[in-house]
Amino acid sequence: MSAAIEQMLKRYHPQNIYEQKNAMKEIMQEIVLCGLSRAGFFKKAAFYGGTALRIFYGLDRFSEDLDFSLETPDLNFDLGAYFPVLEKEIRAFGLNVMIQEKQKTKDSNIRSAFLKGNTKEHLLLFYAGEKLTDSIPKNEVVKIKFEIDVNPPAFAVFEHKYRLLPAPYEVNMYDMPSLFAGKVHAVLCRAWQSRIKGRDLYDYVFYLSRGAALNSRHLRARLIDSGYISEDADCSLSGIKEMLCSRFDSIDYTQAKQDVEPFIQDVSSLDIWSAEFFKQITMEMAEA
Repeated sequence: MSAAIEQMLKRYHPQNIYEQKNAMKEIMQEIVLCGLSRAGFFKKAAFYGGTALRIFYGLDRFSEDLDFSLETPDLNFDLGAYFPVLEKEIRAFGLNVMIQEKQKTKDSNIRSAFLKGNTKEHLLLFYAGEKLTDSIPKNEVVKIKFEIDVNPPAFAVFEHKYRLLPAPYEVNMYDMPSLFAGKVHAVLCRAWQSRIKGRDLYDYVFYLSRGAALNSRHLRARLIDSGYISEDADCSLSGIKEMLCSRFDSIDYTQAKQDVEPFIQDVSSLDIWSAEFFKQITMEMAEA
């Protein structure tokens, strides 16, 4: 195991095989991020989403995917052009993986790729000398998914952040108000009737607890792009709060809690969730 991975593992104190897998995946995500940086990816792209919030702002939940956006639209963007350098960088840390771009089956602005490796092989690399359960199938695959929006909504604001492990690297990413706008968009739009990703609600609480301001111009562009509102719709701060409060009245909170529970340690923090709770904390939202 590389010294960098050994150092990163010191942050974790896994109690079972599930937590060991999550720790391994999180470290692999950061190795991918470092590799993309060294491949020059962030000269055109920016990092956002739940994993960005975890790595750079301390969100205390596991986030599965790496989400990126181009700074400016480019429908001809070639994600695969970065794979050779990315694979080389990842293998330098002893990981035996392959990267494959997902073939589009429909017209979409999202390009997707998967980094794949053998779960048992990598657990043995990360936890050398530890007795691992024989219940892990020999053919089980660990996957790291990353996606990039090649035609992103306008008015996001970007900033540069730095990390020291697994090696010093730089990331271009959405600033906090723009990240928050993406999450408000997800709360409003990423749902089926009363069903919603509880992870979106969990992150929403995290933003408000940190006093995050909202990039309302970027949110408006996202909502128009999704067809959630029309060009002439009210997207003032009060209008946004009204949309959110209406959404909170329609949510199945039992289902939302069940969605997020596997990704957090303190499930008791969800006990307070209700429409009234979310509507009250939304009144504290401010614009950037």
